Amino acid sequence: MSDENPIKLNYESGDAPGPDAPESTPTLEAPEPAVGPRVQPEPPVGDHDALPHAPTLFGSAPLQPQPELWRATDLLLFVGFSVIWAFLSGALVLVAYVVLRPWMGWTTPPSALVDNTFFGLFVQLVLYGPLLLYIILLVVVHYRLPFWRGIHWQWPSAGNAVKLLFTGVLLALVVALGSALMPDRKGFPLEKMFSSPSAAYALGAFAVLIAPFMEELIFRGVLFAFFERLAGLRWAVAASALLFAALHYPEYQGAWTHLGMILFVGIVFSLARALTGSVAPSFLLHTAYNGTFIMALFLGTHHFRNLQTLGGT
Repeated sequence: MSDENPIKLNYESGDAPGPDAPESTPTLEAPEPAVGPRVQPEPPVGDHDALPHAPTLFGSAPLQPQPELWRATDLLLFVGFSVIWAFLSGALVLVAYVVLRPWMGWTTPPSALVDNTFFGLFVQLVLYGPLLLYIILLVVVHYRLPFWRGIHWQWPSAGNAVKLLFTGVLLALVVALGSALMPDRKGFPLEKMFSSPSAAYALGAFAVLIAPFMEELIFRGVLFAFFERLAGLRWAVAASALLFAALHYPEYQGAWTHLGMILFVGIVFSLARALTGSVAPSFLLHTAYNGTFIMALFLGTHHFRNLQTLGGT
């Protein structure tokens, strides 16, 4: 058995004592730890000075800068796509109707589809689908933003939402009163679209469930953001309201009082977007506004059964 001990005795008065040496007090001395290679500390994760390149599967690549939002080039591309698709969507739906008509037994001739409510609504749906997809790709893929945050859609509190809905009802009543005080042309295209109870129900559902979201997304979401970025807030309010009224011109063709009211309504919606910084308030106003008119028409025509009394609101 070995007598070696890793702990050495050290004496305060010199070397180890002999048999006649005076006693001295020994102290214990621990061995020095083994010295190995020094390990450099890892750079902190997320420190861009320490990690200038983002890791990828096959090496490292520079961090991509955030693309510039709402550029003039993007506006031109969006408007160009919207105009071209507006023409193509109507043509494609018409061609599909002509092809499917013999098989489906449809009796309406293609020349009469211009005044057909269901055909017009279906064209609107076909138009809105790719437009919605384009906006999603623009915001999420091109701008790399969450969709709702990218289009400035923040829901208000429950109390403010109720106030906005009530304001939309009041706005509809003001417009109805103004239209009654300033007589206008009767029988404009929108009135003719309420040609039957089934057509009225379809228009009502579209006006409340689809039109407010898509129109506010396009005018107060995308176009407003472009105009605000390129020309300022005041121009964004004016331009989005004017384009909103222009969209509705075919529905009120020749009824200038109604068209002026639509311009007024568009200004109110755009001001709501400007003052709150969000599209959701204008959406709530729009939904309540349209819903009030549809409900008034529903009650005033005995559940859409007496549509011949429709009178210009």
